[in-house]
Amino acid sequence: MKRITIRDVSERAGVSTAAVSYVLNGREGKVSQETASKVRRAVSELNYIPDFSARSLAGTRSKLIGVVIPQTEDQKQLLLQNPFYSELVCGIEARLRQSGYHMILSGVDKGEGYLDTSMQRNLDGAIIMGIYQESFYDDLKRVKVPIVLIDSYVNDSYFQTVSIDDEAGGYMATKLLIDNGHTNIALVTGLIRKDGVVEKRFLGYKRALKEAGLFYNSDYVFEHSVSYEYGQEAAAAIAAGHPEITAVFASSDLVALGLLRGLSDAGKRVPEDVSVVGFDDIPVARMCNPPLTTVRQNIVARGEMAAGRLLKAIEEGEESLAEDPSVTRLEMAIRQTVQRLKPN
Repeated sequence: MKRITIRDVSERAGVSTAAVSYVLNGREGKVSQETASKVRRAVSELNYIPDFSARSLAGTRSKLIGVVIPQTEDQKQLLLQNPFYSELVCGIEARLRQSGYHMILSGVDKGEGYLDTSMQRNLDGAIIMGIYQESFYDDLKRVKVPIVLIDSYVNDSYFQTVSIDDEAGGYMATKLLIDNGHTNIALVTGLIRKDGVVEKRFLGYKRALKEAGLFYNSDYVFEHSVSYEYGQEAAAAIAAGHPEITAVFASSDLVALGLLRGLSDAGKRVPEDVSVVGFDDIPVARMCNPPLTTVRQNIVARGEMAAGRLLKAIEEGEESLAEDPSVTRLEMAIRQTVQRLKPN
């Protein structure tokens, strides 16, 4: 089928191509109401779909935003296997759609230092989640579009960040367990990498132990991947090799859910034998059995905030990205996976 063009619309409406362009680009004040009505009717009759690529090449905005999620684990996980990212993307997409923008979602494999192909599609801006090699950020600067980072502690004023206080969250989770009488507390987490979210939560864990006068035991840190499967593996290792551990802080709810299953498979009861605290408060944390005690962040709101910051930079100029980093509030969601130990 022949692609319908802007010239076809102008001929059907009996107006100039310039008038059609004004209407399609939201500048109806340049034409009469009668002309605008003719153009909209012709667009509907011809089922005309604007060519966003051609519009971007012509110097107008493409209305496209790139959203990049890191594939941080060795196994090739599905892009949205972690429900945390699903929630975050929902917030981003909703805010973009309200302003007439569209989202291109893609992943970047572990260790990849090159600019993702989606960044080359005449994007008006980009939202990047997670941490990458330094060369990746150098590539981003060359794109010359506004960029907002989520869950990144890169110290570079070129980028705006939307984050939470991950160190404080790790501290809150561990302190809750300490306040309930636990002293042998494990941490199950992804790879602890410099300037990453996992490292910050690990540092919060260590701070809570130190503040309480508890010894930090590196054997109690189970570090591999942010996955349900690793939560199961760590639970088996804890049950088999560390009967003295009475509580676990999991650095994400996805890991915590794996822990619940793994502990149950090993014959351990939660919270009677082992208490568990997660991080994020994804929807399934309220649905599992028992419901998970976790550090709550408003994931959807973070996505909306990141999109809002980016849209402001697009509309007002990149200098608007020079604002202070946005840090959203954390709180504990107390449910049924933590039990107070009775003093000896």
